[in-house]
Amino acid sequence: MEQLADGLGWPEGPTRLADGSCVFVESYRSQLTIWTPGEGVSCYAYTAGAPNSCVLGAAGEIYLCQNGGTVGPWRADEMTHPSIQVVPERGARAEIIVTEIEGVKLNGPNDLVFGPDGSLYFTDPGTYDPASPEPSYIFALAPDGSGRLVVEFEQPTFPNGLAFDRDGNLVWVESYTGRVKRRLPDGTREDLGRLPGDNPIPDGMTFDAKGRMYVTDIAGGGLHVLDHDGTTVGFHPIEGNPTNCTFDEQTLFVTDAGRLADGPEPSLHGRLWRLDVGIHGQETSVGSIGAAAKT
Repeated sequence: MEQLADGLGWPEGPTRLADGSCVFVESYRSQLTIWTPGEGVSCYAYTAGAPNSCVLGAAGEIYLCQNGGTVGPWRADEMTHPSIQVVPERGARAEIIVTEIEGVKLNGPNDLVFGPDGSLYFTDPGTYDPASPEPSYIFALAPDGSGRLVVEFEQPTFPNGLAFDRDGNLVWVESYTGRVKRRLPDGTREDLGRLPGDNPIPDGMTFDAKGRMYVTDIAGGGLHVLDHDGTTVGFHPIEGNPTNCTFDEQTLFVTDAGRLADGPEPSLHGRLWRLDVGIHGQETSVGSIGAAAKT
């Protein structure tokens, strides 16, 4: 395991660019940050609020989940609407795509991924607060920019990281329950079980080429490796509080908060790691939404 950067302000949601660099969010700095081999980290784009994750679009644009400006008790200097944003290119200011879908205002989008149908799927659990949870949703934006509700939860579970498996099923993790869930194309939901440990708090996830899941456990200090049926097959310890991960050839970029959010002051103890797992990542879908789809 190699440390690529430190001094980061709650990094999350990494996405790999074609040149081998990695873009991720820094929630406390209200920005997208880029790590470039041989150069280190620098600002990619200002977003306001507190971005939670990002993903590369087909035209080179970056889409991101924007929770509005919160990390625990911390509040951004420039708050904004909970939304999905897009950054057309490096240095451009983030533009809001959507703040409401089917009459439901977004509480705080958290993670996002393109599906096989070209739609952009994202979780919307609101602010992390187990004592006073907000409603939980999973939404999707079609390439034409129209939105739809995909999963509505009867009880708040804080759906967090999500990805599509090799069979085209939507898979997500729940931070409040510690469980992994799967939705089949016909709408059927399956429970793949709870992560190991006394108090697992799953955050982000991705798949490798064999169909295994890598799930970051922000409280458990590492990545759980799960088989397709949810069976635990391994664990990679990460020093700190890993938040999310994405593949780069046979390695994983792993974002690490470094310290849990416990006060109103921003914590700048985050790190970016590269972890050699010896297997390629699963091929992922890409797309573009709305006006970006026409560029």
